[in-house]
Amino acid sequence: MDSDLIISKAEELMRRASPEGRAAARRRRERRRARAVRMMRRMFFATLAILVGAIVWGMISPIGASGVMAVALAVMLAWVGVILFTAEPAAKAEELPQVPLKALPARTEQWLESQRLALPAPANRLIDQIGVRLEGLAPCVQHLDEREPAAAEVRRLIGEELPELVRGYQRVPQQLRRQGPDSQLLDGLRLVESELGRMTEQLASGHLDQLATQGKYLELKYRGDPEGA
Repeated sequence: MDSDLIISKAEELMRRASPEGRAAARRRRERRRARAVRMMRRMFFATLAILVGAIVWGMISPIGASGVMAVALAVMLAWVGVILFTAEPAAKAEELPQVPLKALPARTEQWLESQRLALPAPANRLIDQIGVRLEGLAPCVQHLDEREPAAAEVRRLIGEELPELVRGYQRVPQQLRRQGPDSQLLDGLRLVESELGRMTEQLASGHLDQLATQGKYLELKYRGDPEGA
């Protein structure tokens, strides 16, 4: 067996056993579970609506065997429509700059996850680490105004620069990648991971400052200013 293949498989096993790898697997399971729940809920309400309609129809006039077949066909078509409607479209790099900021970390992670097979094996652990950073960033951007400079900085990093880094690597011919592009890609991913950590800390510290200010305001309003007492 090729020694490179053995090393690659060993690295993949180590990655999956790492905290980042387990966290990435957990997020994938959560996304699949959420899609399944949405699909089942929509199927239930679609079926209920069709059955209620059939009952009302039957109260007006007998539906007969043909009516029963029509109801069954309507239920099946509704289920097919729900399955197709619930299926989440694949994230595309060119669409990321237009994704709403609240959804951008999750969509960027989904897109990056889909690029694993096109990247060198050492990049897998960095993808997991970036995924953890994106998961931590997501709550921080939920109430961030799109017009703020911090929002533009987040969008530029994960909606433009990260995808361009990966796509730039993929444009290099396969036989030339080990001559430098592999290491350049890994260095770039490390920098993105580090920058995501910095952004998250800055945004989180801003929220903490707002919380402390609000707490002080409430204390002064409802308990009175001890210095002015």
